[in-house]
Formats: sequence, structure tokens, C-alpha cells
Amino acid sequence: MKILDPEHPFYAPVWRRVAVVALCLGWSLVEILAGSTGWAILTGALGLWCLYEFFLSPAARRRARGESPDRDG
Repeated sequence: MKILDPEHPFYAPVWRRVAVVALCLGWSLVEILAGSTGWAILTGALGLWCLYEFFLSPAARRRARGESPDRDG
């Protein structure tokens, strides 16, 4: 079981993937402005991980080209 599965039907619409990334990175900014460095690092890392998994990983590039991504990663 993957913690973040980009193949899940919930993430099929692009706007949902963009919203998840924007929410995580936006919340990181809120935490920075509030002075909570630890939470800012945590939510920023989560946002960057989502960005990679949804848009930058090799499997995401294969999905964008319409190929079937392999389940190995």
C-alpha cells in the first residue's frame, strides 16, 4: 500500500492534483508567517512530495503521454 497513490480515481482530475499541491504549499506559507518553522517544513515537504508524485515523476510523465504507468514506481 502506498501512502500517496496517484493512480487512485480521486486524483484523476488535474484540478484536484493542483489543489492538493497548492493547499500543502499554501499552508506551509501560513505556518512560516505564523512563526512555526517545524510545521512549515513538514507541510512544505509534503507539498513538494505531492508535486513530484503528481507531475514530475516518470510515472506521471507516462500518464501525461497517455501510456499506462507501471505499478513499480
